[in-house]
Amino acid sequence: MDPGQGLRLNDVFRAVRLVSDPRDDTASFERECLEALATIRLHDDARPAVHRRLGRLPAELRTGPGTFYETLAAYNDHPVHPTGRSRSGLSLADLSRYAPEFAPSFPLRWAAVPNATLAGTLPAWWPGPSDVGLGSEDAAGALFPVHPLAVRQVRSQRGVSLAPVPYLQVAPTLSMRTVAAAPLDHVKMPLPTSTLGLRNRRTIMPGTLPDGALVERILRQVLRQEPSLPVLLADEQTYGHADDPLLGYLVRRFPSETARAHIVPVAALLAEAPDQGHVIERWDVEALFGAYLSALFSWNVALFRYGIALEAHQQNVALVLDEGPLRLLIKDNDGALIDPSRLRERVPPSPGTDPRDLVDHRMTTSDPDALARVFVTITLHLCAAAPALGLAGRGLLPWRTGLRMIRERLDGALGPQDALLRARTLDAGMLPGKAMVTAGTLVDKARTGAADINKHYGPPGPNYLLDTTCC
Repeated sequence: MDPGQGLRLNDVFRAVRLVSDPRDDTASFERECLEALATIRLHDDARPAVHRRLGRLPAELRTGPGTFYETLAAYNDHPVHPTGRSRSGLSLADLSRYAPEFAPSFPLRWAAVPNATLAGTLPAWWPGPSDVGLGSEDAAGALFPVHPLAVRQVRSQRGVSLAPVPYLQVAPTLSMRTVAAAPLDHVKMPLPTSTLGLRNRRTIMPGTLPDGALVERILRQVLRQEPSLPVLLADEQTYGHADDPLLGYLVRRFPSETARAHIVPVAALLAEAPDQGHVIERWDVEALFGAYLSALFSWNVALFRYGIALEAHQQNVALVLDEGPLRLLIKDNDGALIDPSRLRERVPPSPGTDPRDLVDHRMTTSDPDALARVFVTITLHLCAAAPALGLAGRGLLPWRTGLRMIRERLDGALGPQDALLRARTLDAGMLPGKAMVTAGTLVDKARTGAADINKHYGPPGPNYLLDTTCC
């Protein structure tokens, strides 16, 4: 808390208890706050040594979709969630061994999983049973990667054979449950923890894998029709699951164009660099932020015309920075919201791209306001305004300049056909905000009525885009 306000964490706890409903889970919220505080202290102790180690990396190890910028980003707080550094159920020792802030590497565990559903083609480095110490009598089923922190839970699964020999040294990315496994390959696995709220489990619900793959195919359709959009997509068509949140994996392949580029997650732009200053200061701050905003809004406004709004926040959007114009790298599309009717008006139907085939029917809507709420809370609030506020707070770009740039780039992306989106953004008196703590921790879904806790909204707030006094 700000010492100038004379507030301490216990004062916050008392205030939350006073205003909360007796049925609210204030104890879990308090536990998350204390876990986040302990993690912050752990980070403060570890950061100097980690930064020294990262600072010694040669230039070629800072490019490509590796973990250099992911590690730096992990030291930043979430732009809005107050307990963003809490990982429920993991000890400080677990974090030191496996969390991205500590830039560790560790060997993966593996398990033979019977009756698995598989899609795509496995990479050449994927092990065989003998590589992980399984004989023919133990190797009935497909080999699944297992995060070391999930070994105990996976070992208890009926019919699953946990391999005795680890295989493949990996390093955690910002999401922690996703690891860098090869120069252009990441692997996502279930992790027995929660982040951004007790109900936000980091396991993998089986339906999210085919759903994410389907949305990626839809996005590729859009890019074929809109080839000028400055966007690259990660390939997320290879996965496996066994109808269990603890038994699944996703192989994420990055396009070859990323191999020698700086791949900077939006979450890393404001991170402290190991050499000096902040990551974004490697480039011209205002020019880079302007180019990023132009790409961000051109992509997301174009998608809105197709009836698509992506839940692509600061972790899932990265800047691809090389000798050419800035491009965005987009991954992890299983939280999109799509209007099937609007999409069919713009894209001819083709096999494997019908949003009506999504396992999670909460990902479809016929309500344009629902699409606009995702656009505002994710694209505008998290991906545009939050970095602008962060730049201002670090003295890198005045808020009035950042706000003017957001308005100008959004206005430039909106055309005559975008009247509804303009009305819900630039011209709106109020803007929606997500009630993340309420839906994620304090109040159960039966009382919030939220079909999806990640799309649960609280009271709207004043539209900062209308503030002309600072510009």
